[in-house]
Amino acid sequence: MLNKYLKLDQKGKIMAEYVWIDSIGETRSKSRVSSASGFPYLDPGPASRIVHLGMQATLQAKAPDLSRCPARHGPGGADSPLACARVNHDATAALGVAALGDERVGAKASGRFCSPPQTLDELKDKEYTPEDLPIWNFDGSSTGQAPGHDSDVYLRPCAVYPDPFRGAPNIIVLAECWNADGTPNKYNYRHECSKVMEAYADHEPWFGLEQEYTFLDHDDRPYGWPIGGFPAPQGPYYCGVGSGKVVLRDVVEAHYKACLFAGINISGTNAEVLSSQWEFQVGPVEGIAMGDQLWIARFFLARIAEDFGVKISLHPKPIKGAWNGSGLHSNFSTKEMRVEGGMKHIEEALKALEPHHAECIKEYGEDNDLRLTGDCETGSIEKFSWGVANRGTSIRVPRETAARGYGYFEDRRPASNADPYRVTKILMTSIFGKI
Repeated sequence: MLNKYLKLDQKGKIMAEYVWIDSIGETRSKSRVSSASGFPYLDPGPASRIVHLGMQATLQAKAPDLSRCPARHGPGGADSPLACARVNHDATAALGVAALGDERVGAKASGRFCSPPQTLDELKDKEYTPEDLPIWNFDGSSTGQAPGHDSDVYLRPCAVYPDPFRGAPNIIVLAECWNADGTPNKYNYRHECSKVMEAYADHEPWFGLEQEYTFLDHDDRPYGWPIGGFPAPQGPYYCGVGSGKVVLRDVVEAHYKACLFAGINISGTNAEVLSSQWEFQVGPVEGIAMGDQLWIARFFLARIAEDFGVKISLHPKPIKGAWNGSGLHSNFSTKEMRVEGGMKHIEEALKALEPHHAECIKEYGEDNDLRLTGDCETGSIEKFSWGVANRGTSIRVPRETAARGYGYFEDRRPASNADPYRVTKILMTSIFGKI
């Protein structure tokens, strides 16, 4: 039904929908409309103007160069919330407004920021980079990200993707959350992760994350479960085919296609052990782009589920008892592990991870103690363990890796609601050391 409205002439107007992840990992969004001449930056008044100009100087001094944020712009691939935004390609100065801290930013006497205007035709043919896009802000006091007396939180673009919802030439913009004083917001885990990935870039870390999730109805019960009862025991649901074994495959397929369109390196899907539970995999992806792509894929999933009238749960133990929980199994390798003799480096990494077990668990998601019981294909949260082809351990070394003598390992500890930036960062610092 919506498609016929999306095809209507926008009359030279552009809508930008900024979407981000709040303090408890839920999606928020707000939209603004612009004419071809750009977004209307209202004069914030003298006091706010000082804050804005101060933030510009602070970001220039402290913030990482936006040009380091990886981004691709076509269906062929994407290196990419805490936050993301949908912005129309047809904008002119709207999307040409330089980010705060960029050398091209100009501050008028009115306190407005400006950049040279561009024509619609120029922007239609342009591949956007984060530097092309404006910083925006939101009320952080309503999302648990800032106090009411200092509520502005800024959305700072760092990667760009095609928009699978409105279609070309619209785009999705991943952004970090920053405070008005030029410091990363408390819930901006990307910033520190990016520094770690840059410091250890020579190791060429590859990640592959397996995102498990559960479909819920509007009563927060697993979708398709009988009212007042339970489905048949686990067994037929994992990689199942057919009615009575799987539900909502159409949502899964729609999500898969949306990720492909946006250039997310989605590498597979399958029904999981719990009835109404599914999984998608993203990877291999190198460095900071792993967290970027998984957050965008999560956003796509929530947005598509909304269209189908169902909920997505990332809770690691949606149903108590002898039912499988949901994880974010994290596959990892470095260039040293991926070549002949790599098993030596894998074993050294596992030895380095063991003393950091408690520290890792703190970064691996909420309510993970309900899942890591030592049963239902998990290791115990109390102790570190690893084994070949063993899904009841903290770390699983695939049998193929052990047989070849090189490859990767799988950290099975992260919960499904874990922040991928925190997971990938702690893996790196536990193995290679803090920076």
